Amino acid sequence: MIKTRSGREQALAEREKLFIEATRQQLCNEGLLGIQMAAIARSCNFATGTLYHHFASKEDLLIAVCTELTGTRQEYFRRVAESDLCTRDKMLGFAVAYTLFAQHHPEHFRLEQYVMTEVVWLASSTHRREQMMEAGMPIGRMVESVVADAIDKGELESHGLAPLTFSSGQWAMSMGMHTLINAEGVLDMYALNEPYRMFMRHIQLHLNALNWQPMVSNPFDDDALDSKVKYLCDTLFGDLCGENNCIKMSPPGPSSDA
Repeated sequence: MIKTRSGREQALAEREKLFIEATRQQLCNEGLLGIQMAAIARSCNFATGTLYHHFASKEDLLIAVCTELTGTRQEYFRRVAESDLCTRDKMLGFAVAYTLFAQHHPEHFRLEQYVMTEVVWLASSTHRREQMMEAGMPIGRMVESVVADAIDKGELESHGLAPLTFSSGQWAMSMGMHTLINAEGVLDMYALNEPYRMFMRHIQLHLNALNWQPMVSNPFDDDALDSKVKYLCDTLFGDLCGENNCIKMSPPGPSSDA
C-alpha cells in the first residue's frame, strides 16, 4: 500500500523547497559568507522562526541545499557510467565529469566543499548529514559498478579487495586538486599553471599504478592526454561543452590579456 502525504506534510515539503531555492539564489548573489537566515526567511515572506522550524541551524540549511543539488552531479556521472567506453576510459571520464561539474556549477561545487569541512559537518544534525550521504550514494554505486566490471573482464586485479577501494584514491585526488584550484594564488605560487592537465595526468598515472588495462604507454605525452580528454568531452558532454565552456588543459596565452 502506497502511503500518501497529508495536506500538512505536503505544505511543509513545499515550504522547505521554497527555503532551499531562496538559499540557492542568495548563494549565487551574495556568496557563502553572505548567507543570512533572517534574509532568507524574509525573501520567502516567513518569519525567521519558521525557517528554524525546518532547519535547526545554518549548517543544516546549507547541507539541505547541497543535497537537493546532488541530482545535477549524478547526471554528469551517469553519462559516463552508461556509455560504451572501456572501463579505464570510464574512470578518466569520471574525472572529466567531476571537473566539468565544478566548472559549470561553481556555486554548488564550492558549497559541497564547504559543508564537508569538519567545522560545518560536525555542527549539522545527523539527520541532514545522512540525507546528503544517501543522495550521493548513486554516484558511488556507478563508480563501484565500473570497477567491478573491470575486475570481471580481467582489466584489473581485485587482490581480494572491495571494488570501491580502487577508486578512493581518485576521489581524494579529485577533491584535493579542486580545493587547490579554487584557492586562488596557491598553485600560481609554485608555477603550477596547468592544474587540469596535471590532474588528468595524475589520474592516468594512478590507473597505471593499479595496472588497470589497457595501460597508457606514456602518461607524460601531453598531446595524447589532451586528445583523450577532448574525446571524452565531445563524446559524453558535447551538448554541455560549448567552445568556451569546456576543460582548458592549458592556461590562456599572453595575447588573451591584450
